Amino acid sequence: MLPADMVGGPSAARAANLEVTNEALTTFQKRVATVLRDLEASAGNPTKVDAQTINKSSLHNEGAQAFPEAESLFTAYHSVHGQLVTLSKTLKLQIEAIGIAVQGAHRGFDNLEEEQRRRFWQIQTQVSELQQHQDEKREGTRRTNDAKTGGGF
Repeated sequence: MLPADMVGGPSAARAANLEVTNEALTTFQKRVATVLRDLEASAGNPTKVDAQTINKSSLHNEGAQAFPEAESLFTAYHSVHGQLVTLSKTLKLQIEAIGIAVQGAHRGFDNLEEEQRRRFWQIQTQVSELQQHQDEKREGTRRTNDAKTGGGF
């Protein structure tokens, strides 16, 4: 049997717990803006992460045959680097979306500027595309590994 306060909708106590003051939302919004600004200035900035690459030629002299371990290291580095770039981009976008969502919760989504609403949905699309791209890469890697090892189902 359900407790009395769960029957017929939320209890007054639960409703009170969901109420958020303007001051709390404003404080949280400022914290989100600070986190986003700090990310932009840090080494975790997506542009800075993307720029941290190595060239294949760094692992051996021109014309010399590369040894297999160097090739494996290069492949692994680029795989992990790609994942870090995607993670950094996704993190930046999600933090920006949280900032817009907090403003929407504070003022009401209908009261947001059209540009903010458009940007929020644009971010959701970008995050979805990044996730789909990562999933496709992961599936391609799995298939390649299965083909090499003769694995699979």
